Amino acid sequence: MAVGARTAAVEIGGRWELLVDDYLIDNMTGQIELRLHRPVPREVVLIHDRPWEGNTCGYHTIFKDGDLYRMYYRGWGVDDQTQRSTHPAFVCYAESRDGVHWARPDLGLVEFQGSKENNIILTGPGTHNFVPFKDANPQCPPEARYKAVARGEDQHHQALLAFQSPDGLHWTPVRPEPIITEGAFDSQNLVFWDAVRGEYRCYFRDFRDGVRDIKTSTSEDFLQWSRPQWLAFPNAPKEHLYTNQVQPYSRAPHLFVGFPTRYIPDRGSLTEGLFMSSRDGRVFHRWGEAFIRPGQNRDRWHNRSNYIWLGLVETASELPGAGTELSLYTNERYYQGPGGKTRRYTIRVDGFVSVNATLRGGEAVTKPLIFEGKRLRMNYSTSAAGTIRVEIQDTQGRPISGFALDECPAIYGDQVEGTIAWKAGSDVGGLAGQPIRLRLVLNDADIYAFGFAP
Repeated sequence: MAVGARTAAVEIGGRWELLVDDYLIDNMTGQIELRLHRPVPREVVLIHDRPWEGNTCGYHTIFKDGDLYRMYYRGWGVDDQTQRSTHPAFVCYAESRDGVHWARPDLGLVEFQGSKENNIILTGPGTHNFVPFKDANPQCPPEARYKAVARGEDQHHQALLAFQSPDGLHWTPVRPEPIITEGAFDSQNLVFWDAVRGEYRCYFRDFRDGVRDIKTSTSEDFLQWSRPQWLAFPNAPKEHLYTNQVQPYSRAPHLFVGFPTRYIPDRGSLTEGLFMSSRDGRVFHRWGEAFIRPGQNRDRWHNRSNYIWLGLVETASELPGAGTELSLYTNERYYQGPGGKTRRYTIRVDGFVSVNATLRGGEAVTKPLIFEGKRLRMNYSTSAAGTIRVEIQDTQGRPISGFALDECPAIYGDQVEGTIAWKAGSDVGGLAGQPIRLRLVLNDADIYAFGFAP
């Protein structure tokens, strides 16, 4: 097989690598492609029908904090007849032990219509799009372990304010002045600590030539930020991107994944979630096909009724012996009826994109890779008739003795971290530290991710 022998080697070390793009792939032949996979709709986890909520609840943020799943969202509603707000916007809080069953605790923090028996945690400036996170910066002081950003009001209506909390419930402004002022911020703006690069990253809304788009900025201290830059989407069409939902992927934190919302104003402001990924945080490979379509659910074919909210968490699968899966949360029935809905979707762990082959088969060869470890593991799935075989080659495309294709028994089944073995065993430690290629031969099969383990 002809391969580009001069291709520079990619040092992956012991990282887990997702096949969300062609970054690690040198060539593919046969009936094989990179294929986008789509989440499966599950149950409605919340109906926002409390008096302080309503049909314009939104900008939900979900993350796991120890054994607790936390959800923050805007409580807001619009009267169907007058199209006026039924009450001011609030920041509300819900929690769960499994990511499926959610409760609104009576927190006793904010009064609504004469009672504090509610789950409201914040009123006033910042409530339109309050987006919190738990700060993983090891230098973070306890009183600021939880942080948040939100658009201001009045003179700060086009600026990003910062908040902090010791417990995720009691919030105070970090300072009166905004932290970023170059942007529109009228969307779900977000910040997180990038542990791989040792910096905070912010992704937020701005308009480029009248079209909703996304900017990013970085900071070492959460207060002083670099000049914002536009995200780049090579070979992607220019279209309205309402949200961004960028986050480091937990199993491969060097990789950023995002679930932006495509907004279609000339079709009644319909929305749908997309998938994108990046290896540097600025240049993203954005799939044109929808990641979550409105589908046959009538509640999703309305104005702003098919967002993917911020948060990607592992939850237990309902399938026996299947382990965990990834849960995302979406909205429906926005502007419709007494209260909006939040629905959970699930997808396979690492399962956003795969190298996929038909039964007739195809193969992919990676660029030269330099790894650390002794075992090659893969997240893969085959049909009952499908197979995967793996060959390890030198940089010239020649099979390495003991790891040739005919020395790899047919692999079939479904594993999230399955170890690849050859007739002589699974130990590839003798090849660590030198450039090698992987030749992947598939028949009716998918490979989602791979990595080398000790």
